[in-house]
Amino acid sequence: MSEAIQTFENFKLNKQLLNAVEEAGFSKPTPIQEKAIPLALSGHDVLGIAQTGTGKTAAYVLPILMKAKYAQGMHPRALILAPTRELVMQIEEAVILFGKYTDLRYVCLYGGLGPKTQIEKLQTGVDIIISTPGRFMDLYKKGEIFTREIKTMVLDEADKMLDMGFMPQIRSILEIIPTKRQNLLFSATFGPKVEKFSQEFLEFPERVEVAPQATTAETIHQVKYEVPNIKAKINLLEHLLIDETLNRIIVFTKSRKNAESVYSYLERKKLGEIRVIHANKGQNTRINSMDDFKAGTVRILVATDVAARGLDISMVSHVINFDVPLIYEDYVHRIGRTGRAEKEGIAITFVNPAEVYHFEKIEEIIRMQVPVVQIPEAVTIPNTPFEESQLYAREIDNQKKKENPDFKGGFHEKRARPKPNPFQKEKKRGNKNSKAKKNRNQMKTKGKWKNK
Repeated sequence: MSEAIQTFENFKLNKQLLNAVEEAGFSKPTPIQEKAIPLALSGHDVLGIAQTGTGKTAAYVLPILMKAKYAQGMHPRALILAPTRELVMQIEEAVILFGKYTDLRYVCLYGGLGPKTQIEKLQTGVDIIISTPGRFMDLYKKGEIFTREIKTMVLDEADKMLDMGFMPQIRSILEIIPTKRQNLLFSATFGPKVEKFSQEFLEFPERVEVAPQATTAETIHQVKYEVPNIKAKINLLEHLLIDETLNRIIVFTKSRKNAESVYSYLERKKLGEIRVIHANKGQNTRINSMDDFKAGTVRILVATDVAARGLDISMVSHVINFDVPLIYEDYVHRIGRTGRAEKEGIAITFVNPAEVYHFEKIEEIIRMQVPVVQIPEAVTIPNTPFEESQLYAREIDNQKKKENPDFKGGFHEKRARPKPNPFQKEKKRGNKNSKAKKNRNQMKTKGKWKNK
Protein backbone atom coordinates (compact mmCIF):
# COMPACT_ATOMS: atom_id res chain seq x y z
CA MET A 1 0.00 0.00 0.00
CA SER A 2 1.47 3.30 -1.03
CA GLU A 3 0.12 5.39 1.83
CA ALA A 4 -1.16 4.56 5.27
CA ILE A 5 -4.88 4.50 5.95
CA GLN A 6 -5.46 6.65 9.00
CA THR A 7 -9.21 6.22 9.54
CA PHE A 8 -11.91 3.63 8.97
CA GLU A 9 -13.66 6.04 6.57
CA ASN A 10 -10.87 5.36 4.07
CA PHE A 11 -12.03 1.75 3.79
CA LYS A 12 -15.31 3.03 2.33
CA LEU A 13 -17.39 1.03 4.80
CA ASN A 14 -21.13 1.72 4.79
CA LYS A 15 -22.71 4.18 7.22
CA GLN A 16 -24.08 1.48 9.51
CA LEU A 17 -20.63 -0.03 10.08
CA LEU A 18 -18.90 3.34 10.45
CA ASN A 19 -21.44 4.39 13.09
CA ALA A 20 -20.83 1.16 15.01
CA VAL A 21 -17.05 1.52 14.73
CA GLU A 22 -17.18 5.11 15.97
CA GLU A 23 -19.51 4.23 18.83
CA ALA A 24 -17.17 1.40 19.86
CA GLY A 25 -14.37 3.94 20.23
CA PHE A 26 -12.14 2.78 17.36
CA SER A 27 -10.48 5.94 16.06
CA LYS A 28 -8.00 4.39 13.64
CA PRO A 29 -7.26 0.88 12.39
CA THR A 30 -4.54 -1.30 13.86
CA PRO A 31 -1.72 -2.44 11.54
CA ILE A 32 -3.39 -5.79 10.75
CA GLN A 33 -6.70 -4.05 10.04
CA GLU A 34 -5.00 -1.46 7.87
CA LYS A 35 -3.35 -4.17 5.79
CA ALA A 36 -6.02 -6.89 5.70
CA ILE A 37 -9.34 -5.03 5.40
CA PRO A 38 -8.71 -3.47 1.92
CA LEU A 39 -7.50 -6.83 0.60
CA ALA A 40 -10.52 -8.69 2.01
CA LEU A 41 -12.94 -6.08 0.66
CA SER A 42 -11.40 -6.38 -2.80
CA GLY A 43 -12.00 -10.15 -2.82
CA HIS A 44 -8.44 -11.43 -2.34
CA ASP A 45 -7.62 -14.53 -0.35
CA VAL A 46 -5.69 -13.34 2.72
CA LEU A 47 -3.05 -15.04 4.86
CA GLY A 48 -2.75 -13.06 8.10
CA ILE A 49 0.05 -13.80 10.54
CA ALA A 50 -0.99 -11.97 13.69
CA GLN A 51 -1.02 -12.85 17.35
CA THR A 52 -3.95 -12.43 19.68
CA GLY A 53 -4.27 -8.81 20.71
CA THR A 54 -3.57 -7.21 17.33
CA GLY A 55 -7.17 -6.53 16.29
CA LYS A 56 -7.34 -9.39 13.81
CA THR A 57 -10.99 -10.25 14.55
CA ALA A 58 -12.20 -6.89 13.24
CA ALA A 59 -9.89 -7.37 10.25
CA TYR A 60 -12.21 -10.08 8.91
CA VAL A 61 -15.52 -9.33 10.66
CA LEU A 62 -15.85 -5.85 9.13
CA PRO A 63 -15.29 -7.05 5.53
CA ILE A 64 -17.80 -9.89 6.03
CA LEU A 65 -20.44 -7.49 7.35
CA MET A 66 -19.72 -5.02 4.57
CA LYS A 67 -20.01 -7.60 1.80
CA ALA A 68 -23.12 -9.26 3.24
CA LYS A 69 -24.80 -5.82 3.67
CA TYR A 70 -28.26 -7.01 4.77
CA ALA A 71 -30.23 -10.11 5.70
CA GLN A 72 -30.98 -12.23 2.67
CA GLY A 73 -32.49 -15.67 2.14
CA MET A 74 -32.36 -18.58 4.55
CA HIS A 75 -28.85 -19.98 4.10
CA PRO A 76 -25.46 -18.72 5.36
CA ARG A 77 -23.21 -16.69 3.10
CA ALA A 78 -20.19 -16.53 5.41
CA LEU A 79 -18.59 -19.19 7.62
CA ILE A 80 -16.12 -18.39 10.40
CA LEU A 81 -14.38 -21.39 11.98
CA ALA A 82 -12.56 -21.17 15.31
CA PRO A 83 -10.97 -23.93 17.42
CA THR A 84 -12.70 -23.31 20.75
CA ARG A 85 -16.04 -22.32 22.20
CA GLU A 86 -14.38 -19.37 23.94
CA LEU A 87 -13.03 -17.96 20.68
CA VAL A 88 -16.41 -18.47 18.96
CA MET A 89 -18.00 -16.38 21.72
CA GLN A 90 -15.36 -13.66 21.36
CA ILE A 91 -16.02 -13.46 17.63
CA GLU A 92 -19.74 -13.25 18.40
CA GLU A 93 -19.06 -10.19 20.56
CA ALA A 94 -17.34 -8.50 17.59
CA VAL A 95 -20.22 -9.35 15.24
CA ILE A 96 -22.70 -7.90 17.75
CA LEU A 97 -20.56 -4.80 18.23
CA PHE A 98 -19.99 -3.96 14.57
CA GLY A 99 -23.23 -5.35 13.16
CA LYS A 100 -25.57 -3.62 15.62
CA TYR A 101 -26.99 -1.24 12.98
CA THR A 102 -27.50 -3.94 10.37
CA ASP A 103 -30.19 -6.62 10.19
CA LEU A 104 -27.68 -9.37 9.48
CA ARG A 105 -28.39 -12.65 11.29
CA TYR A 106 -25.77 -14.93 12.82
CA VAL A 107 -25.58 -18.13 14.83
CA CYS A 108 -22.83 -19.55 17.06
CA LEU A 109 -22.33 -23.30 16.94
CA TYR A 110 -20.23 -25.14 19.51
CA GLY A 111 -20.32 -28.22 21.70
CA GLY A 112 -20.79 -28.56 25.41
CA LEU A 113 -24.56 -28.07 25.29
CA GLY A 114 -27.48 -29.48 23.35
CA PRO A 115 -27.95 -28.34 19.75
CA LYS A 116 -31.69 -27.60 19.99
CA THR A 117 -31.42 -23.80 20.32
CA GLN A 118 -28.72 -23.66 17.64
CA ILE A 119 -30.86 -25.69 15.24
CA GLU A 120 -33.88 -23.47 15.87
CA LYS A 121 -31.83 -20.40 14.99
CA LEU A 122 -30.53 -22.06 11.80
CA GLN A 123 -34.09 -22.86 10.78
CA THR A 124 -35.16 -19.21 11.03
CA GLY A 125 -32.43 -18.20 8.55
CA VAL A 126 -28.87 -16.94 9.10
CA ASP A 127 -26.33 -14.94 7.10
CA ILE A 128 -23.20 -15.76 9.13
CA ILE A 129 -22.18 -18.94 10.95
CA ILE A 130 -19.51 -18.79 13.67
CA SER A 131 -18.59 -22.32 14.65
CA THR A 132 -16.14 -24.89 15.87
CA PRO A 133 -15.36 -27.48 13.14
CA GLY A 134 -16.84 -30.42 15.06
CA ARG A 135 -20.25 -28.90 15.79
CA PHE A 136 -20.53 -27.58 12.23
CA MET A 137 -20.06 -31.06 10.76
CA ASP A 138 -22.44 -32.61 13.31
CA LEU A 139 -25.28 -30.28 12.30
CA TYR A 140 -24.43 -30.56 8.60
CA LYS A 141 -24.74 -34.33 8.76
CA LYS A 142 -28.14 -33.91 10.42
CA GLY A 143 -29.28 -31.85 7.46
CA GLU A 144 -29.53 -28.60 9.43
CA ILE A 145 -26.92 -26.60 7.47
CA PHE A 146 -27.03 -25.78 3.76
CA THR A 147 -23.68 -24.65 2.38
CA ARG A 148 -24.33 -23.79 -1.26
CA GLU A 149 -24.57 -20.03 -0.61
CA ILE A 150 -21.29 -19.68 1.33
CA LYS A 151 -19.13 -17.07 -0.39
CA THR A 152 -16.56 -16.35 2.35
CA MET A 153 -14.77 -18.72 4.70
CA VAL A 154 -12.52 -17.70 7.60
CA LEU A 155 -10.18 -19.92 9.60
CA ASP A 156 -9.14 -18.11 12.78
CA GLU A 157 -6.22 -19.38 14.90
CA ALA A 158 -5.43 -21.91 12.19
CA ASP A 159 -2.26 -23.04 13.96
CA LYS A 160 -4.23 -23.91 17.07
CA MET A 161 -6.86 -25.71 15.00
CA LEU A 162 -4.25 -27.90 13.35
CA ASP A 163 -2.48 -28.57 16.68
CA MET A 164 -5.79 -29.67 18.23
CA GLY A 165 -6.35 -32.23 15.49
CA PHE A 166 -9.17 -30.54 13.57
CA MET A 167 -7.66 -31.24 10.14
CA PRO A 168 -10.08 -34.09 9.29
CA GLN A 169 -13.12 -31.94 10.06
CA ILE A 170 -11.68 -28.97 8.17
CA ARG A 171 -11.03 -31.13 5.11
CA SER A 172 -14.60 -32.44 5.29
CA ILE A 173 -15.94 -28.89 5.46
CA LEU A 174 -13.86 -27.83 2.45
CA GLU A 175 -15.42 -30.68 0.46
CA ILE A 176 -19.01 -29.54 1.13
CA ILE A 177 -18.76 -25.78 0.59
CA PRO A 178 -18.55 -24.09 -2.85
CA THR A 179 -15.09 -24.09 -4.41
CA LYS A 180 -15.68 -20.58 -5.73
CA ARG A 181 -15.30 -18.55 -2.55
CA GLN A 182 -13.02 -16.13 -0.73
CA ASN A 183 -10.74 -17.61 1.93
CA LEU A 184 -9.24 -15.74 4.89
CA LEU A 185 -6.77 -17.56 7.13
CA PHE A 186 -5.36 -16.08 10.34
CA SER A 187 -2.67 -17.67 12.47
CA ALA A 188 -0.43 -16.55 15.33
CA THR A 189 2.46 -18.62 13.93
CA PHE A 190 3.53 -19.78 10.49
CA GLY A 191 5.16 -23.15 10.96
CA PRO A 192 5.41 -25.99 8.45
CA LYS A 193 1.87 -27.28 9.19
CA VAL A 194 0.23 -23.92 8.62
CA GLU A 195 2.36 -23.22 5.56
CA LYS A 196 1.43 -26.55 3.96
CA PHE A 197 -2.25 -26.12 4.74
CA SER A 198 -2.31 -22.52 3.48
CA GLN A 199 -0.96 -23.72 0.14
CA GLU A 200 -3.93 -26.08 -0.17
CA PHE A 201 -6.56 -23.76 1.27
CA LEU A 202 -5.68 -20.38 -0.29
CA GLU A 203 -5.53 -19.29 -3.93
CA PHE A 204 -2.89 -16.67 -4.73
CA PRO A 205 -3.14 -15.18 -1.22
CA GLU A 206 -1.97 -11.78 -0.12
CA ARG A 207 0.17 -12.23 2.99
CA VAL A 208 0.09 -9.69 5.81
CA GLU A 209 2.08 -9.99 9.00
CA VAL A 210 2.25 -7.89 12.17
CA ALA A 211 3.51 -8.25 15.73
CA PRO A 212 1.70 -7.10 18.87
CA GLN A 213 2.82 -3.80 20.36
CA ALA A 214 1.67 -2.71 23.77
CA THR A 215 2.89 -0.53 26.61
CA THR A 216 1.38 0.50 29.92
CA ALA A 217 1.62 3.86 31.66
CA GLU A 218 4.23 4.22 34.41
CA THR A 219 1.59 5.82 36.63
CA ILE A 220 -0.32 2.52 36.88
CA HIS A 221 0.58 0.21 39.77
CA GLN A 222 -0.17 -3.34 38.61
CA VAL A 223 -0.68 -6.37 40.88
CA LYS A 224 -2.19 -9.82 40.50
CA TYR A 225 -3.85 -12.32 42.82
CA GLU A 226 -3.52 -16.04 42.09
CA VAL A 227 -7.04 -17.25 42.80
CA PRO A 228 -7.96 -20.97 42.68
CA ASN A 229 -11.57 -20.71 41.48
CA ILE A 230 -14.43 -18.41 40.58
CA LYS A 231 -16.00 -18.57 44.05
CA ALA A 232 -12.74 -17.33 45.55
CA LYS A 233 -12.70 -14.55 42.96
CA ILE A 234 -16.11 -13.26 43.99
CA ASN A 235 -15.17 -13.46 47.69
CA LEU A 236 -11.95 -11.55 47.03
CA LEU A 237 -13.77 -8.95 44.95
CA GLU A 238 -16.29 -8.36 47.72
CA HIS A 239 -13.49 -8.06 50.29
CA LEU A 240 -11.66 -5.43 48.21
CA LEU A 241 -14.78 -3.40 47.54
CA ILE A 242 -15.62 -3.15 51.24
CA ASP A 243 -12.72 -0.67 51.41
CA GLU A 244 -14.44 2.68 50.90
CA THR A 245 -11.23 4.37 49.75
CA LEU A 246 -11.81 2.59 46.43
CA ASN A 247 -14.16 5.25 45.19
CA ARG A 248 -14.41 4.86 41.43
CA ILE A 249 -13.84 1.32 40.19
CA ILE A 250 -14.24 -0.49 36.87
CA VAL A 251 -14.58 -4.29 37.09
CA PHE A 252 -13.86 -6.02 33.78
CA THR A 253 -15.22 -9.44 32.84
CA LYS A 254 -14.65 -11.55 29.73
CA SER A 255 -18.33 -12.12 28.88
CA ARG A 256 -21.79 -10.61 29.15
CA LYS A 257 -22.85 -13.53 31.35
CA ASN A 258 -20.09 -12.92 33.87
CA ALA A 259 -20.75 -9.17 33.80
CA GLU A 260 -24.42 -9.67 34.67
CA SER A 261 -23.58 -12.24 37.36
CA VAL A 262 -20.98 -10.03 39.06
CA TYR A 263 -23.33 -7.05 38.84
CA SER A 264 -26.25 -8.95 40.39
CA TYR A 265 -24.10 -10.25 43.25
CA LEU A 266 -22.54 -6.89 44.10
CA GLU A 267 -25.90 -5.15 43.92
CA ARG A 268 -27.27 -7.59 46.52
CA LYS A 269 -24.31 -6.83 48.77
CA LYS A 270 -25.08 -3.06 48.84
CA LEU A 271 -21.50 -1.96 48.25
CA GLY A 272 -22.48 1.32 46.61
CA GLU A 273 -24.18 2.44 43.43
CA ILE A 274 -23.35 0.05 40.59
CA ARG A 275 -24.05 -0.19 36.86
CA VAL A 276 -23.25 -2.78 34.18
CA ILE A 277 -22.53 -2.24 30.48
CA HIS A 278 -22.06 -4.82 27.74
CA ALA A 279 -22.90 -5.30 24.05
CA ASN A 280 -26.50 -6.28 24.75
CA LYS A 281 -27.24 -3.07 26.63
CA GLY A 282 -28.89 -0.34 24.55
CA GLN A 283 -26.88 2.74 23.61
CA ASN A 284 -28.94 5.07 25.82
CA THR A 285 -28.55 2.75 28.80
CA ARG A 286 -24.78 2.62 28.31
CA ILE A 287 -24.52 6.39 27.90
CA ASN A 288 -26.60 7.05 31.02
CA SER A 289 -24.52 4.57 33.03
CA MET A 290 -21.32 6.23 31.84
CA ASP A 291 -22.59 9.73 32.64
CA ASP A 292 -23.53 8.63 36.16
CA PHE A 293 -20.11 7.02 36.62
CA LYS A 294 -18.29 10.12 35.38
CA ALA A 295 -20.42 12.33 37.66
CA GLY A 296 -19.42 10.24 40.67
CA THR A 297 -22.94 9.08 41.54
CA VAL A 298 -21.98 5.53 40.55
CA ARG A 299 -19.11 3.90 42.47
CA ILE A 300 -18.69 0.62 40.55
CA LEU A 301 -18.98 0.00 36.82
CA VAL A 302 -18.98 -3.63 35.63
CA ALA A 303 -18.08 -3.88 31.94
CA THR A 304 -17.00 -6.15 29.10
CA ASP A 305 -14.17 -5.15 26.79
CA VAL A 306 -16.30 -4.46 23.73
CA ALA A 307 -18.68 -2.21 25.68
CA ALA A 308 -15.92 -0.20 27.36
CA ARG A 309 -13.54 0.21 24.41
CA GLY A 310 -12.90 3.86 23.63
CA LEU A 311 -14.55 5.21 26.77
CA ASP A 312 -12.98 8.47 27.87
CA ILE A 313 -13.12 8.30 31.65
CA SER A 314 -10.85 10.18 34.04
CA MET A 315 -10.46 9.91 37.80
CA VAL A 316 -10.76 6.07 37.86
CA SER A 317 -9.02 4.94 41.05
CA HIS A 318 -8.95 1.18 40.41
CA VAL A 319 -9.38 -1.24 37.53
CA ILE A 320 -10.11 -4.82 38.60
CA ASN A 321 -9.78 -7.59 36.02
CA PHE A 322 -12.19 -10.20 37.34
CA ASP A 323 -11.25 -12.32 34.29
CA VAL A 324 -7.96 -12.27 32.38
CA PRO A 325 -8.69 -11.02 28.84
CA LEU A 326 -8.03 -13.58 26.11
CA ILE A 327 -7.31 -10.76 23.67
CA TYR A 328 -4.07 -9.67 25.26
CA GLU A 329 -4.09 -6.11 23.94
CA ASP A 330 -7.36 -5.59 25.82
CA TYR A 331 -5.38 -5.75 29.06
CA VAL A 332 -3.63 -2.54 28.07
CA HIS A 333 -6.96 -0.95 27.09
CA ARG A 334 -8.52 -2.02 30.39
CA ILE A 335 -5.89 -0.75 32.78
CA GLY A 336 -5.41 2.38 30.69
CA ARG A 337 -8.67 3.64 32.20
CA THR A 338 -6.72 4.46 35.37
CA GLY A 339 -3.45 6.34 35.92
CA ARG A 340 -4.43 9.15 33.56
CA ALA A 341 -3.39 12.80 33.61
CA GLU A 342 -0.28 11.95 35.65
CA LYS A 343 -2.45 10.63 38.48
CA GLU A 344 -1.59 7.27 40.01
CA GLY A 345 -3.94 4.35 39.47
CA ILE A 346 -4.09 0.72 40.55
CA ALA A 347 -4.80 -2.25 38.27
CA ILE A 348 -5.67 -5.56 39.97
CA THR A 349 -5.99 -8.86 38.12
CA PHE A 350 -7.48 -12.11 39.39
CA VAL A 351 -5.74 -15.11 37.78
CA ASN A 352 -7.13 -18.64 38.05
CA PRO A 353 -5.04 -21.74 37.14
CA ALA A 354 -6.28 -21.82 33.52
CA GLU A 355 -5.55 -18.10 33.10
CA VAL A 356 -1.89 -18.28 34.15
CA TYR A 357 -0.85 -19.11 30.57
CA HIS A 358 -2.71 -16.08 29.16
CA PHE A 359 -1.41 -13.68 31.79
CA GLU A 360 2.17 -14.79 31.11
CA LYS A 361 1.58 -13.90 27.45
CA ILE A 362 0.31 -10.48 28.56
CA GLU A 363 3.44 -9.98 30.66
CA GLU A 364 5.55 -10.76 27.58
CA ILE A 365 3.69 -8.09 25.59
CA ILE A 366 3.93 -5.39 28.28
CA ARG A 367 7.53 -6.39 28.98
CA MET A 368 7.19 -6.68 32.73
CA GLN A 369 6.36 -9.24 35.38
CA VAL A 370 3.37 -8.16 37.45
CA PRO A 371 3.96 -8.81 41.17
CA VAL A 372 1.81 -11.33 43.04
CA VAL A 373 -0.10 -10.19 46.13
CA GLN A 374 -1.19 -12.70 48.75
CA ILE A 375 -4.93 -13.14 49.26
CA PRO A 376 -5.93 -11.65 52.66
CA GLU A 377 -6.64 -14.18 55.40
CA ALA A 378 -10.14 -12.72 55.83
CA VAL A 379 -11.13 -13.96 52.37
CA THR A 380 -12.80 -17.38 52.30
CA ILE A 381 -11.15 -19.72 49.79
CA PRO A 382 -13.57 -22.58 49.00
CA ASN A 383 -12.51 -25.87 47.47
CA THR A 384 -12.70 -25.93 43.68
CA PRO A 385 -15.79 -27.88 42.49
CA PHE A 386 -15.14 -31.00 40.43
CA GLU A 387 -16.73 -29.56 37.27
CA GLU A 388 -14.63 -26.40 37.48
CA SER A 389 -11.39 -28.30 38.04
CA GLN A 390 -12.21 -30.42 34.96
CA LEU A 391 -12.72 -27.28 32.91
CA TYR A 392 -9.36 -25.90 34.02
CA ALA A 393 -7.67 -29.24 33.21
CA ARG A 394 -9.06 -29.18 29.65
CA GLU A 395 -7.95 -25.60 29.12
CA ILE A 396 -4.46 -26.21 30.49
CA ASP A 397 -4.06 -29.29 28.27
CA ASN A 398 -5.06 -27.21 25.23
CA GLN A 399 -2.52 -24.55 26.19
CA LYS A 400 0.24 -27.14 26.45
CA LYS A 401 -0.74 -28.61 23.09
CA LYS A 402 -0.54 -25.15 21.55
CA GLU A 403 3.03 -24.74 22.81
CA ASN A 404 4.00 -28.34 22.05
CA PRO A 405 1.93 -30.15 19.37
CA ASP A 406 3.39 -33.49 20.52
CA PHE A 407 1.95 -33.08 24.03
CA LYS A 408 -0.62 -35.84 24.59
CA GLY A 409 -2.38 -34.38 27.61
CA GLY A 410 -3.27 -35.95 30.91
CA PHE A 411 -6.96 -35.09 30.82
CA HIS A 412 -9.48 -37.52 29.42
CA GLU A 413 -12.66 -35.71 28.56
CA LYS A 414 -15.82 -37.13 30.03
CA ARG A 415 -19.48 -36.45 29.46
CA ALA A 416 -20.06 -32.71 29.76
CA ARG A 417 -21.95 -31.60 32.83
CA PRO A 418 -23.65 -28.24 33.28
CA LYS A 419 -21.25 -25.69 34.73
CA PRO A 420 -22.38 -24.42 38.15
CA ASN A 421 -23.14 -20.71 38.55
CA PRO A 422 -21.51 -19.65 41.82
CA PHE A 423 -23.23 -16.26 41.74
CA GLN A 424 -26.72 -17.71 42.18
CA LYS A 425 -28.12 -18.55 45.57
CA GLU A 426 -28.29 -22.27 46.17
CA LYS A 427 -31.81 -23.58 45.72
CA LYS A 428 -33.31 -25.45 48.66
CA ARG A 429 -33.69 -29.13 48.03
CA GLY A 430 -36.81 -31.08 48.90
CA ASN A 431 -36.91 -33.17 52.07
CA LYS A 432 -35.48 -36.64 51.67
CA ASN A 433 -36.63 -39.53 53.81
CA SER A 434 -33.57 -41.55 53.07
CA LYS A 435 -30.54 -40.79 55.22
CA ALA A 436 -28.25 -42.00 52.42
CA LYS A 437 -29.81 -39.55 49.97
CA LYS A 438 -29.46 -36.77 52.52
CA ASN A 439 -25.76 -37.57 52.94
CA ARG A 440 -25.27 -37.56 49.17
CA ASN A 441 -26.87 -34.13 48.93
CA GLN A 442 -24.61 -32.86 51.69
CA MET A 443 -21.59 -34.16 49.80
CA LYS A 444 -22.76 -32.46 46.60
CA THR A 445 -23.10 -29.10 48.32
CA LYS A 446 -19.97 -29.41 50.43
CA GLY A 447 -17.69 -26.46 49.72
CA LYS A 448 -20.38 -24.61 47.72
CA TRP A 449 -19.98 -20.87 47.98
CA LYS A 450 -22.97 -19.25 49.70
CA ASN A 451 -24.05 -15.67 50.18
CA LYS A 452 -23.10 -14.23 53.49
